[in-house]
Amino acid sequence: MVIARRALKIGIAAMTAGALVGAMAPTAVAEEGDEIIEGQLADTTPYRFIVPDDWNGTVFVNLDFASGSPSDAQQALIDDGAAYGGTTRNVTGWRLGDAVDNQIEALDALAAETGEPERAIAMGSSMGGMIAATTGELHPDRIDGVLAACGGLSGTVSQWNQKLDTVFVLAQLIDPDLPVVDIPEDIAAARALWQGALAEAQETSEGRARIALASAIGQLPAWSPSVEDPDPRDPAQYEAGWYGSLSGDPLPYIGQAMSSRRSGTEMAGGLPSWNTGVDYAEQLRKASPEARRVVAALYEEAGLSLDADLGIVNGADRVAADPEAVERFAENYEFTGAISVPTLTLNNVGDQISTVAQQSAYEERVKKAGNASLLRQTYVGSAGHCVFSDAEMLTAAHVLLDRLDTGHWGGGAVARNLNAAAEELDMGEARFLSFRPDRFNR
Repeated sequence: MVIARRALKIGIAAMTAGALVGAMAPTAVAEEGDEIIEGQLADTTPYRFIVPDDWNGTVFVNLDFASGSPSDAQQALIDDGAAYGGTTRNVTGWRLGDAVDNQIEALDALAAETGEPERAIAMGSSMGGMIAATTGELHPDRIDGVLAACGGLSGTVSQWNQKLDTVFVLAQLIDPDLPVVDIPEDIAAARALWQGALAEAQETSEGRARIALASAIGQLPAWSPSVEDPDPRDPAQYEAGWYGSLSGDPLPYIGQAMSSRRSGTEMAGGLPSWNTGVDYAEQLRKASPEARRVVAALYEEAGLSLDADLGIVNGADRVAADPEAVERFAENYEFTGAISVPTLTLNNVGDQISTVAQQSAYEERVKKAGNASLLRQTYVGSAGHCVFSDAEMLTAAHVLLDRLDTGHWGGGAVARNLNAAAEELDMGEARFLSFRPDRFNR
């Protein structure tokens, strides 16, 4: 690894110099007196840590922190005396095992310059949340706590099996020629093809009923950027939220289902998902009562037979996985629940990418492993992928820090207490809520 160590005194002259060299290297930004420790790991992944001059011995390591400026929440942790840093996903991509190894190598690089931290916390969002949870599970000798935000956490194989269900059902009922697992190199064209077909379907009662069916089976959130907290007693509103999550809103589920399906399959060296043996009538029965009622109402309105459509889907040719690809993909990671450090998850209920039902699978595995006392799961009433205010992120970090300081959770992870703490920060919205995700059906 290559290490560069320098103290940054931020002023007008330094900012001007930073602007001039920005094209050559990421601009490291720190408060006056803070120290930047940065370099490259063995696989060329960059790493960077900001260490305050009053460092208290705690360090946060994050998958996505090798360039750019800290968020307000991250800066507040630095101002409180913690070091904050990490790496980037740009080199490892879906090779999540390598990304986990990089977190440990980055901590080694920090320790070589500053000495061993008193405690290290793995923190991240999206894929970074998955990496944080995996790093904590696999390296409890190096990680003292985990804050995993919007990471899904059912595991790579199960997560992508469920995404297969959604896309497969849609294709059979809307257009069987749409790409499901054999995603072409032109991902943008595949996404546009899907979005065009879904937009056309959304214009008819039949299409809306079928979008609802696939969304219920795939456990998509109806709470979306276009429809906040929809009323399940209003089937049209609820379906509009599903459509927003699926295709109509920014960062659509179907777009990620195209791009990450292709990259994940390439990484695994074969298809790591399957639906052989899946009964889609049974998958619908596993959906929430609210979702089933919406689907039934929309099918009745459209004059369609739900049983007939489920028969079409169940009678279609299935997708079989490459067993070796499944094994490789599972290494990237299927959670066991064998956690041994305090772990806090943060999830927004309207996340269309890391669907919130996956949290129930993670909780179930942790409980089966006898580690429920180490886990707390928190939820925010927001829509979109990883949509949290700085107040919500910082409050979650404070809850974990308090757990590490005191040895118990207390009432800090209760929604009303989380909101009270977040409101005091005056750093954005406080939208924590009491929430129980549906049981993950795949």
